[in-house]
Amino acid sequence: MINILIVDSHPIVRTGLELLLNSKPDFKVIGSLSSGIEIFEFVRHHNVDVIISEIDLPELNGITALRAIKKENKSVNVLMFSHQPEEIYAISTLKAGASGYLNKTATVDEIEAAVRKISAGEISLSEKMDKHFRYEDTRKSRSRMFKKLSTREVEVLKLLSIGRKNKEIAQELDINEKTVSTYKARLFKKLNVTNIVDLIHQAKHHNLT
Repeated sequence: MINILIVDSHPIVRTGLELLLNSKPDFKVIGSLSSGIEIFEFVRHHNVDVIISEIDLPELNGITALRAIKKENKSVNVLMFSHQPEEIYAISTLKAGASGYLNKTATVDEIEAAVRKISAGEISLSEKMDKHFRYEDTRKSRSRMFKKLSTREVEVLKLLSIGRKNKEIAQELDINEKTVSTYKARLFKKLNVTNIVDLIHQAKHHNLT
């Protein structure tokens, strides 16, 4: 039996996934949460094999939660299930410790296959992203723009784009405020901008936020 935890801020998504997964004889949804911060307590008290989580979560974003969970529970396999563009976020979530990434446009069969794959200890990506992951793309693309950025830089960029201040970002990511400034400076350099307005504009232009 594969014990599954679903984490998504939308009740209809959680309900849909629960109905789908519980219809499989060897799948069991043992929890359904609406925020990233709730995951830690749940995982400490339940035997979870697979977590299916959105990136955009209230209180604590999915990538930050993922990194912290994997520190405490290396055996838990995490499938990021998000509406965010996979060519930008798939590799980022793998770097943070996820076992797979699936866009919310996925079919029922693709969701089931991804859960089975990561529960078996394999990496699950779409065919297109698997090629990006294994082979360097020689064309100038959004994935190449993304590969310039570290996972933490993507997190900081995402928070800056929704108007968070340095102090707020430091608190949410549990890092020093000075470290946030360092990440901002790196983002300016890598995206070739000199101010926050242009940084956010450039990020949106490349679908990085």
